[in-house]
Amino acid sequence: MIWLTHHRLAFAHVMRQMARTPFASLLTMLVIGVALSLPAGLYALLNNIEQLATQARGEPQITLVLAATANAEAVGKLQTQLKNNRDIAEFHFISRDQGLQELSKNSGLGDLTAGLEKNPLPDVFTVRPAAHDPEAIGHLQRELQQLPKVEAVLLDEIWVKRLHALLGLGQKAVLILSALLGFALIVITGNTIRLQILSQREEIEVSKLIGATDPFVRRPFLYYGAVQGFAGGVIAWLIVAGTFHLLNAGIDKLAGLYALNFHLTTPVGPDLLSLLFFATVLGWLGAYLSVSQHLRNFAPR
Repeated sequence: MIWLTHHRLAFAHVMRQMARTPFASLLTMLVIGVALSLPAGLYALLNNIEQLATQARGEPQITLVLAATANAEAVGKLQTQLKNNRDIAEFHFISRDQGLQELSKNSGLGDLTAGLEKNPLPDVFTVRPAAHDPEAIGHLQRELQQLPKVEAVLLDEIWVKRLHALLGLGQKAVLILSALLGFALIVITGNTIRLQILSQREEIEVSKLIGATDPFVRRPFLYYGAVQGFAGGVIAWLIVAGTFHLLNAGIDKLAGLYALNFHLTTPVGPDLLSLLFFATVLGWLGAYLSVSQHLRNFAPR
């Protein structure tokens, strides 16, 4: 209970300290929020781009081309095997006659196809994989190639690999930017705490003279850094949410021209909690490093 009381008093002291200097506290929180909004916004933008690419390109699809000798019994066995495969989300069978009809209808070559003595098209299965990972899709492709009466397995995987490569590169760039800005935020928080320590130097010296321990002196400053970091995370989320809201008006019109149902979604749930946790830890870490450095200079004389 005493430990809890000490933390409650330290937190209350921090709130009073911030209330006495609202402009300086708000300015520091805004700086933290603006800096955090850059990696947070880029991360959210990458997630939205991935959704847009999925809509624009469609989900990856594998086409199984059956051999000319595949009869109705062989087709039925293949349907059973595809149905029992957990790596397949759904599949459709397109007979050679149905394929020829669709070709005549969609290509405008009805007169030409009508003059054919024999249907040259094979029976095919279109398969939608359950996973979008290139490695998983490649594994499924090789597995389907081994099925009986399957002559060829076609997969347009180039765009899938390119998309994942670009998104992977973007995620690495976000991580690097987050690390650089995280270091800058630690410096900003540490400098703010340093000013707080200098302004309370006499109070800290007196506390040390009457027996205050380093954890006791350090505790309010740690809360100060953590609260600033948390508030900066909230401001960063508000900046990202406001920016996405302003952009969505134009994006909705543009997406409508391409028959896409797309708009930028603001980070929520685990992403929001991760942002707030990351910001709070950065603020706490900056305060801890700054206080630990300066407490060495306050040894009682």
